[in-house]
Amino acid sequence: MKRTDLLFAIVMLAIFLPFFLSPELYGWYKGFNAEHSMIMAFIKFALLSTLGEMLGCRITTGNYTSPTFGVMPRMVVWGLLGMAISMAMSVFAAGIPAFITSMGGEHLVAQFATEGISWGKFVVALSISVMMNTFFAPVFMTFHKITDAHIAECGGSLKALVTPIPMQRLIKGVNWDVQWGFIFKKTIPLFWYPAHTITFMLPGELRVLFAALLGVALGVILAIGLKKK
Repeated sequence: MKRTDLLFAIVMLAIFLPFFLSPELYGWYKGFNAEHSMIMAFIKFALLSTLGEMLGCRITTGNYTSPTFGVMPRMVVWGLLGMAISMAMSVFAAGIPAFITSMGGEHLVAQFATEGISWGKFVVALSISVMMNTFFAPVFMTFHKITDAHIAECGGSLKALVTPIPMQRLIKGVNWDVQWGFIFKKTIPLFWYPAHTITFMLPGELRVLFAALLGVALGVILAIGLKKK
């Protein structure tokens, strides 16, 4: 184990441990999250998903960063993507139950709105997850791949945030064998469908946080995909 591994573990503990030790801090988090959900989405994804990508970099290269990794621009990009994910979760969590209701599934939606675990809650949560990951996730994942390549081309510096992205060239440069054959075809149905089903069965104030935690898993998945490449 390297010293950086210990430092990484300490950072993760420093982020989460205070919320378990201090009910007052957790109460403040819940209140602030309810009043400023998009700000919190930015912060949670900027921190956790970037840490996940750093963990993925550790798996593939042996180090948590590289000269072109760009921790700061990745944090900004992840924060913005996190806001988009939060918005998508709200849209699908409202739209899919409305559709199920229109199809005669009022009893399922009624169970989804209650606390605890039930068959109806599982069915609605699974439906939301499948629709969101089928129609939103591929676009999101492809754009994320392009921003990563853009940051690397800019040497990992903050100028990546103000430099126009050469979308056409970078889209052509995506390894579609890996993007389709592994990221889309395997991780979406085998990981993201069930993972986000759990997400939508959680209380509303915990969904975005859990989704951000899944960003750590995403870093590992992308590292596996890179190894497959």
